[in-house]
Amino acid sequence: MPQQLSEYRRIALIGGVYSNWLALEAALADARARDVEAVFCLGDMGGFGPHPDRVFPLLREHGVLALQGNYDESLASGRADCGCGYTDPRDNHYAAVSYRYTFEKTSREHKAWLGTLPLHRRLKLGPHRVLMCHGSPRVINEFLWESGTPDGLLRHLLDRAEADVLLCTHTGIKWRRALADARHAVNVGVIGRPENDGRPNVWYTVLTAGPDLEVEFVPVHYDHETLAREMEREGLPPEFAETIRTGWWTTCLENLPARERARGKY
Repeated sequence: MPQQLSEYRRIALIGGVYSNWLALEAALADARARDVEAVFCLGDMGGFGPHPDRVFPLLREHGVLALQGNYDESLASGRADCGCGYTDPRDNHYAAVSYRYTFEKTSREHKAWLGTLPLHRRLKLGPHRVLMCHGSPRVINEFLWESGTPDGLLRHLLDRAEADVLLCTHTGIKWRRALADARHAVNVGVIGRPENDGRPNVWYTVLTAGPDLEVEFVPVHYDHETLAREMEREGLPPEFAETIRTGWWTTCLENLPARERARGKY
């Protein structure tokens, strides 16, 4: 018998918290004010930011339904790195610094909880069959970019998943693609750091069911200066705080396709 899917009309999607508890708090308050029925997080609770354990009480308090990202998978299983997929030595250096800090500062209890999270979630949003994942349905750390991902691949992933809507994160930059067959792929963005556009705000996504799928990307303004100062007090690289303050990525640039990288400062 086919699995009975939970049904919703309006939901909020959060990606890549990256230990940014201040942005998470602001996003959750904003989402509730928009009368969403549920909030989902598509993984990567930790990494990049300070005080990772401050994220988990907020997720519990607001009943956020989470799935596992590559960072969560690594923390839960005690791996030596974040599984981010970098090859550039500079990016690998910063990824290693971030992962070591997050691993040391995340409690055993929270690591165990991350290990219980599913890799995918399915639901019905009105008439739409929705599949949520972190990177892609086939690989947890696969990058699906706006400019570099062909429609044919997205249709293939939707076919294999028997879904009408694919929701992902992982890249750090939001996008939406309406396919010719009335199906959709949406990268919901991240709230852990700005999206390399010179502005300090972050983004989450609200989806509303209708004859077609309504996708709203919502900017989140929060006390980013406090976050940057906490990064500095915790001894995290100054490049991380610079990104939080300026909105420009200073690290994790190697995987950006040419079009996305051309929008940035570096």
